[in-house]
Amino acid sequence: MTFATDENTTQSLETFKSFDVDTQLAILWFGYLDLKDKLNPGNSASAQDSAEAFYDRIKSMPQDQQLQAQRDIASGTDSDISRSYSALSSSGRLDVWLRLAQGMDEGLIIQVPSDYQLPSQTDEFVNQIKQLDFEQRINFMRSLVVEMGAKS
Repeated sequence: MTFATDENTTQSLETFKSFDVDTQLAILWFGYLDLKDKLNPGNSASAQDSAEAFYDRIKSMPQDQQLQAQRDIASGTDSDISRSYSALSSSGRLDVWLRLAQGMDEGLIIQVPSDYQLPSQTDEFVNQIKQLDFEQRINFMRSLVVEMGAKS
């Protein structure tokens, strides 16, 4: 299921998928930082409960495993954590990434190194995303996270 409804968003999704998994995770982090003051999660209680339980599972891991779990989910690796993620609803998946970003912000989840710089080949992509309005950015993020996880 995809929520991308226009050509710009669809093109952005394809470009995002062309980056390596660590670059994808960094882009998600920087995207969160750019939008966090405007985000107002309003998922159903069941989606929030599922996302919270999944987040707590990752939070309880050592940092190297937290990172590997995120890599597995983003790359669609067939692992236990990635299959569990795939079982979440689309709202639950979006909520998980929001919680992960908030956990990074709070120092509970492994963070992107403070001196990390996105590769120069992402410059055009980042500018393209910044051209999207808020709703398009949310649709872009939702489409991204829904497509992540192990494929059945």
